[in-house]
Amino acid sequence: PMVQMRKVRLLQKLERGDEALRLLDEVTRAHPGRPEPLALTGDLLRIAKRFAEAVRSYDKAIALLDPPQAANWPLFYDRGIALERSQQWERAEVDFLQALRYAPDQPHVLNYLGYSWTERGHNLAQARDMIEKAVQQRPNDGSMVDSLGWVAMRMGDTATAVRLLERAAELEAGDATVN
Repeated sequence: PMVQMRKVRLLQKLERGDEALRLLDEVTRAHPGRPEPLALTGDLLRIAKRFAEAVRSYDKAIALLDPPQAANWPLFYDRGIALERSQQWERAEVDFLQALRYAPDQPHVLNYLGYSWTERGHNLAQARDMIEKAVQQRPNDGSMVDSLGWVAMRMGDTATAVRLLERAAELEAGDATVN
């Protein structure tokens, strides 16, 4: 199954996503007790912006974990993204917090949850602390610096926000959203 899943990744890179998903379905049926093919299916569906379908695949993969372990943090993070994008915030937040329990210093999880809270106007002080921790680890990541600027703006610190948002635009000059 691992060789077939490598083939799936190569098919995806060749933009043959439907073929990749068909192969993953075969792998899943041949190895029903393995979470990896289901997790990879979730990844491909999430990348294709088929978020509700991705959630279902991630749900099945997570159900096979007995018990989930720290190494499984990416699965909770990825499902959290699919849940958030499919308008299921309450479940997404639970998954992001679970991912942080397993990987408390993971900058992508810290940034995603912190930014999501900022967007909702919730837990702003905690969101700022989380995003600052992410930026300390990835000081040249424009999206994380942008998140820190946004939380500063939401907290009323305009001068800091402007400095950070300008820095983010320098780091991500080609990113229309950051700019």
